[in-house]
Amino acid sequence: MSTHRDTPRVPERGTVLRTVGSRERRSHLSAPRVPTVGIDIGGTKVMAGVVDADGGILEKIRAETPDKSKSPQVVEDTIVELVLDLSDRHDVHAVGIGAAGWVDADRSRVLFAPHLAWRNEPLRDSLQARLAVPVMVDNDANTAAWAEWRFGAGRGEDHLVMITLGTGIGGAILEDGRVKRGKYGVAGEFGHMQVVPGGHRCPCGNRGCWEQYSSGNALVREARELAAADSPVAYNIVERVKGNVPDITGPLITELAREGDAMCVELLQDIGQWLGVGIANLAAALDPSCFVIGGGVSAADDLLIGPARDAFRRHLTGRGYRPEARVAKAELGPEAGMVGAADLARLVARRFRRANRRRVERYERYERYAQVLRPGGGRTTRARGTTEEPGA
Repeated sequence: MSTHRDTPRVPERGTVLRTVGSRERRSHLSAPRVPTVGIDIGGTKVMAGVVDADGGILEKIRAETPDKSKSPQVVEDTIVELVLDLSDRHDVHAVGIGAAGWVDADRSRVLFAPHLAWRNEPLRDSLQARLAVPVMVDNDANTAAWAEWRFGAGRGEDHLVMITLGTGIGGAILEDGRVKRGKYGVAGEFGHMQVVPGGHRCPCGNRGCWEQYSSGNALVREARELAAADSPVAYNIVERVKGNVPDITGPLITELAREGDAMCVELLQDIGQWLGVGIANLAAALDPSCFVIGGGVSAADDLLIGPARDAFRRHLTGRGYRPEARVAKAELGPEAGMVGAADLARLVARRFRRANRRRVERYERYERYAQVLRPGGGRTTRARGTTEEPGA
């Protein structure tokens, strides 16, 4: 397993939670200020970091999953190796996992992961048995949204929706400082809202899903189609990849757009406009105060976010007669899922500490009682239910 270390990110200190509106938020205010490990699991890599109570990354390492099958055991072994590596240099109190997949409401099992061979996988219990510290598992969009609410673009917001634009579209909902996971734990799969009946086929099996029009895959698909058709507007990008159309990637499109390539700018505008349509629909359903846009595609900044804001305002139900949600770019970048997982794990560490303390207190009470009953312990049992002092 090859690992890579990165320079720690210095956080903005003194993050303050403005109000106390729910049990989860109150719990976090009193959570132990101890370092925890966050794990971000993607289709090709596993990233792990030790995160302090202010969201600062003390150390970060990452590894590629060493087997193309991405079997549950392979990924689990990789996670354990990374955590044990970090534990050699840090006092780790809990581990949080952000997984790209559906996680059950108990945050213990990965029900389905599209890029990994996880089907109803009991990840939490398996890792907890091997690591001997409490483990928390959640969807990676939920952990990213939590990080942005705690330390990033969503600070101070009471109703926040996060959209993660990567290969597809992920999402998460926070209300009053609490992640809304739904009855079965799989809320926030916004990418599979159908926005074009009979549209592009989606890997989920349906047609016309939102992520087929506003995602990294959609961006690359459109660019490759123009290049393969020998469109004159694709001349620059075809020249850049030396005619090898499969080498066209999202980061390359963003790079050329920043250089002023008209086709790449237009493609990002198209993606941004579809993004705006989608968040207008979400505003009609959820009425949040803020949308945070994250994921790899958001690196295009205003080339994407600007058109999204414009389309959002044009398609917003009741526009001109209602408050308008803020649309902001995520601040924590690709580390958001890892930071959020570590921070959520701190709640588990608090409960684990309390349970341990109760066990210790019960043991101490038992020892005191047993000491009384021992010969010479100061009291002697005379009859059932009665005690007398020696010599009485």
